[in-house]
Amino acid sequence: MSPRSRDTLESGQERLLAPGLPHRSQPQESADEREDRSASHRSMTLPRIHIGRPQRLAALLLLAFLAQCLWVVGHQQLSTADYRFARCGREMWERPSPLAGYFTTCGNLNGDGTFAYRVAGLPLTLERLSLLGVDHFRAPANRLYPGGSLSGSTWESRHQLVFVVYHIHLPFVFFALLLGGGLWWVTRRLFGNEGGFFALGLYCFCPAVVRMAVAPNNDVLAMWGLYGLIYTAIGVAHAMQGPRRRWRPRIALLTIALGFTAAAHLLAAIAGFVAALVFMLYLAQKRRGYVMQILLVTVIGALAILFAFYGFRPAAFSYVFTGGAARFWFSLAGVRSFVLNRGFAGSMANLPILTAFAVAALLYCCVRRSRYFGNTTPLLIVFALAPLITTQTVSAPLLWALPFLFTFIGGVFADALETHYRKLFLLLTGAVLAAQAMACLAALPLIAR
Repeated sequence: MSPRSRDTLESGQERLLAPGLPHRSQPQESADEREDRSASHRSMTLPRIHIGRPQRLAALLLLAFLAQCLWVVGHQQLSTADYRFARCGREMWERPSPLAGYFTTCGNLNGDGTFAYRVAGLPLTLERLSLLGVDHFRAPANRLYPGGSLSGSTWESRHQLVFVVYHIHLPFVFFALLLGGGLWWVTRRLFGNEGGFFALGLYCFCPAVVRMAVAPNNDVLAMWGLYGLIYTAIGVAHAMQGPRRRWRPRIALLTIALGFTAAAHLLAAIAGFVAALVFMLYLAQKRRGYVMQILLVTVIGALAILFAFYGFRPAAFSYVFTGGAARFWFSLAGVRSFVLNRGFAGSMANLPILTAFAVAALLYCCVRRSRYFGNTTPLLIVFALAPLITTQTVSAPLLWALPFLFTFIGGVFADALETHYRKLFLLLTGAVLAAQAMACLAALPLIAR
């Protein structure tokens, strides 16, 4: 063999053996270094958005929910509550009250949070500013709104502002849609497509959810914030098992969720904080010492967000601690109202949901595979929220529990669909969804009154 061939063969053998041999010039990476490098690479790469068949079917259910809400809003008339939310919300954005201790001329807002008022008033404020901005470029003789004609109340400006009822009501429909998307995302990750679709279908055709989504109120915002708060806290606890750099975005999201929930209803924020503390301590395992530090940072950030909702006015912000909005007691009146559905002339529009819950509760008690953390968590939240009533403000804590109820039902039915009785439960699932959809559609005229 020639020297050149020998050199070529030796260099080839070195190349073949190189991956398995340590080199002084290129030391091996440890497992932690490889994980950090891959994590940094993933953080620099935007996730690819894939819209497949499950996403399209979920979007179809959300479109059905949106169609119901639009039909109801189109048949609604502006009420005194609408004008009140619009007036107080516009004052928060445009000209807060100069009176000491009050944020608006609405007084103490009946103990409500400021979130719903700002949501109701923002579209009207933006429309007013856009109309005045366009009018500013017209000649003085051709201006349509001279002398500050748009500076009055919503009632005084109702002929200048267009689609007032849509401006006031549709933002709450938007938050209900966001909650529906979040409900589907959580249940699909926990229970698969079938559990996610069933939970989302019950949500989209629940008359109580539709009724709250088409009117200005803090309950639908508290429901949205509380659901995100609890499952974000669970996500933080899971992320605590990995590198610390993965904690930060989830902690930031947890802070935002707690702040927005407190801006909607203080009792919902307190209930969510207690649940987050319990679940994080349960899941954090060897890193439980960090839980209190994380929650302390979260509370400080949430208070800053809540302070911003009050326009950074200490006098108005102090009412959060003295107004008594978080006072509560226990009563089953809300549960009886939901079961009997008194809001819709005594009709049993919630009977399919109650039937599905009864079947899910029976399976949870009798089938061992249904009793795990993913199903137990929403059930505990339902039992904790359902008997609550607020004594200082008018609110609906039972409504806050509905997304967790649908999560529990979807999870138990998803487990049942993996057994030998799959065909039976598929038939039951389809029958429940069809019956609930028909009941909700039949209740729409009553909701629009």
